[in-house]
Amino acid sequence: MTVSGLNIHPLKSGRAIAVPQAEVRLDGFRGDRRFMVVQPDSRFITQRELQLLARVEAREVENGIRLAMEGRELTATFDPSARMDVTVWDSAVSAAVAGEDVSATLSEWFGQPVRLVHMDAQARRSVGADWAGEAADVGFADGFPILVTTTGSLADLNRTLVAKGQEPVGMDRFRTNILVECDEPWAEDFWPAIEINGIVFDLVKPCARCIMTTQDQVTGDRIGGNPIQGLAEKRMSADRRVPGVLFGWNAVPRGTGVINLGDAVAVHGVRGERWPMKVRA
Repeated sequence: MTVSGLNIHPLKSGRAIAVPQAEVRLDGFRGDRRFMVVQPDSRFITQRELQLLARVEAREVENGIRLAMEGRELTATFDPSARMDVTVWDSAVSAAVAGEDVSATLSEWFGQPVRLVHMDAQARRSVGADWAGEAADVGFADGFPILVTTTGSLADLNRTLVAKGQEPVGMDRFRTNILVECDEPWAEDFWPAIEINGIVFDLVKPCARCIMTTQDQVTGDRIGGNPIQGLAEKRMSADRRVPGVLFGWNAVPRGTGVINLGDAVAVHGVRGERWPMKVRA
């Protein structure tokens, strides 16, 4: 097995950037989900509520980020002394916040009041102690530092969608970090950990999927095949700790370094049991 895809998402819920090489830190890929749009009351915003985020291209620059959407561009920089307490699900973090001019521009782009924040060197967020053995540092990702998916599982899902008369979908719908070339569908359910270029990633929790998987990752429109309906056929969790349909595994890196497209992927150990799934009547 090999690494067939590597992606970063500089802006949470913005467009992904495919990269040939990724720097692995303990809190995830360098440059992944380090910037985020929030409501004025500090609550995080994603494509679930604001589909237009799928149209935003983001590139990290010195001390900030450059954003582009439909011919418009904006460069935001951050003063570490200007901070805002923001929330991602149940975790709070003190993040650097961009100035009011940036807020005004982005609010005009999106048609609602927003602020732009940055997970800078002073910010820290730790999650997942119940799953990872100890709390894992993470940026603005929903749950864990890294998401791992496989080509075989996507192929199986697409067979299900086609059988239901729907269009197949691309892996971009699942906003993965590491895509593993593996022909066996759902083999990752049995992987306690994988090793890539000397770095071990513990696969600690299956990833429950939401309405974002139904959205085109270029336009944000809810069109094409519906992964939720396809996954419901045989990937509906029977464990109430992680409710909903499952695709991919959340992972925690246990070391740092660099991984590349084409790197070999080795599995460490075997899980005794697959995650329990509901049997559809």
